[in-house]
Amino acid sequence: MLIIPAIDLKDGRCVRLTQGRKAQVTTYDGDPIETALRFAAAGAKLIHVVDLDGAFAGHESPNRSIARRMTERGIAIEFGGGVRTCEDAANLLEAGIEKVIVGTVAAQSPQLLKPMAQRFGARICAGIDARQGHVMVCGWERRTPILAVDLARAVADAGVARIIYTDVTRDGMLAGPNIERTCEIARAAGLRVTASGGVSSLDDIRRLRDAGEPLVDSVIVGKALYEKRFTLEEAFGITKEQ
Repeated sequence: MLIIPAIDLKDGRCVRLTQGRKAQVTTYDGDPIETALRFAAAGAKLIHVVDLDGAFAGHESPNRSIARRMTERGIAIEFGGGVRTCEDAANLLEAGIEKVIVGTVAAQSPQLLKPMAQRFGARICAGIDARQGHVMVCGWERRTPILAVDLARAVADAGVARIIYTDVTRDGMLAGPNIERTCEIARAAGLRVTASGGVSSLDDIRRLRDAGEPLVDSVIVGKALYEKRFTLEEAFGITKEQ
């Protein structure tokens, strides 16, 4: 189980939203570059970085320069938020970003997703964000009639290798991840899935690890780290337990 710490960027600062609502934002002290360096020094192999301003606006924001500075410091990141075109993804990958996450494109422009997957392979991930089973887009502000399980099958057909699945109702709530739905998405797509949203304790990570679905092989941890529920080093220790 790969543990992936998260950095959500809004106005150049580290924040966390509650259930994806931009009006319910908590801003944390600390420079995002220093936060990323601290995560990397603790042993993080990959950091999940989301440009919230880009996600809400639907286009590039100044937060991207922060992501590029992270890569210049040798930090491996996956990046999402406002990525809407193939060339946009190409520019990010050429800048040194390890993986690019597309969400709204996957749901609303499936004709763009397939060429992205063909061109960039495993460096493109599909972000599926859902509330009560329905896919949310445009920074989680717009609910679609698309079911998350149906989108999971569609992105698999498009050639995407990984899904990052977020239960929006759990995100930022410290209420535990939706393990059952995450496993359902993995089985529907037959793809590897990164779980996201709601991790509040080390036991949450253990439950996800022990759920018996090998395709769910990684988990994003955000607010619990910032609220000091546990340390990143303690989370990594879960992966070494028998």
